[in-house]
Amino acid sequence: MMYEVGDIVKLKKPHPCGSREWEILRVGADFRLKCTGCGHQVMMARSLVEKSTRGLRSADGEKKA
Repeated sequence: MMYEVGDIVKLKKPHPCGSREWEILRVGADFRLKCTGCGHQVMMARSLVEKSTRGLRSADGEKKA
């Protein structure tokens, strides 16, 4: 998959606030993600994000393959 800044990624496990969707703020060896529910930011390894991704859509709402 092609990950880009601004995309929304749906992960396997929910954040404690209940949201499963995260906005991508930084792409590289590590990703910086911001929870769309509460705004909490985390850094995750690329391999972990790729493994736990369940869906990906662009910032304008268009689903990515």
